[in-house]
Amino acid sequence: MIGTDTVSEIVNKYDLKNIHLAVIGSHSALEIMDGAKDEGLKTVCICQKGRELPYLRFKRLADEIILVDKFSDLVFSENQDKLREINAIMVPHRAFTAYVGYNTIENDLMLPILGNRNLFRAEERNYDKNQYFLLEQAKIVHPKIYKNYSEINGLAIVKIQEGRRKLERAFFVVSSEKDYLEKSQNKIREKLITSEDLESSVIEEFVVGTYFNFNFFCSPLTPETEFLGIERRLQTNLNDLNAIPARQQLEFDIEVKHIEIGHTPASVRESMLEKIFRLGDKFSETVRKEYPPGIIGPFSLQSIVTPELEIVVYDVSLRVPGNPIMATTSPYTKYSYGQTFGVGRRIAMEVKKAINYNKLFTIVM
Repeated sequence: MIGTDTVSEIVNKYDLKNIHLAVIGSHSALEIMDGAKDEGLKTVCICQKGRELPYLRFKRLADEIILVDKFSDLVFSENQDKLREINAIMVPHRAFTAYVGYNTIENDLMLPILGNRNLFRAEERNYDKNQYFLLEQAKIVHPKIYKNYSEINGLAIVKIQEGRRKLERAFFVVSSEKDYLEKSQNKIREKLITSEDLESSVIEEFVVGTYFNFNFFCSPLTPETEFLGIERRLQTNLNDLNAIPARQQLEFDIEVKHIEIGHTPASVRESMLEKIFRLGDKFSETVRKEYPPGIIGPFSLQSIVTPELEIVVYDVSLRVPGNPIMATTSPYTKYSYGQTFGVGRRIAMEVKKAINYNKLFTIVM
């Protein structure tokens, strides 16, 4: 496993006046690079051949593009050497962890990463010290977990990845043991999921309420967990199927898909903010104990606010969560800083601050 001493040795050789923020060309790369450019930092985008067009069209964002056959080729020595030569710091997002892989990130990627590289794996629900463990340690409410499909006694959601596209979700809603068996077998026959993935899937109670993604930022340079803002996810074909009148919905035989396709801004009533602040504080304090030195950078608590105004956290992002809409819509960064910005710019601000304080080694692992 790559340790902090190894990463510090790499960073100590960097030209701090010529730092590049590096991203995998997917998920939230545009958001990250846009924030970097706003703060005057250079960027490099690692693009998979055939998927580089957006990063070429938005000419302002990428100072350099490295083309690879597959995203996982990032680990090749010539690519790592090139990135170290230009003083690159990797900024992690979901595509980075999914395509490069946890084992490679933890053991083979000899590049400084903005974040705690040993923490990313905790997002996976089949890992021992996973997000449920962290939520329970923090005494944060999460949906009830059914240990076996025979326990299902109401509306539940089966959380599983697609069989072919591991970045995409194949979640499905069930109401009983019989419903679970029928739907899961149909999806296996249609090759949407695999029986192996079904074995390691999670069955959660379906919580009724309003969905919010609460986005935070942890900095080793400041003691306070920052609340950056809120957004909501748009999913196909869940949005906007629910806009069709109920009678017509019943006429459709359509399987709802929980594939995230976009974002929409949101705010919350002021009386809820204290709960949200305490939520972020409790979670970050727990992660600091369980995965020292804790969260470095952004994280998101994807939550449901129930009619009783209880916050139930149903998913956790332990890297850049991907919410570009916040860059122009979050009132909460304006309350703190006097200007509206998103996660990408907050990351760039952190890098610049660490360089100015000669503490770059504290924000990379």
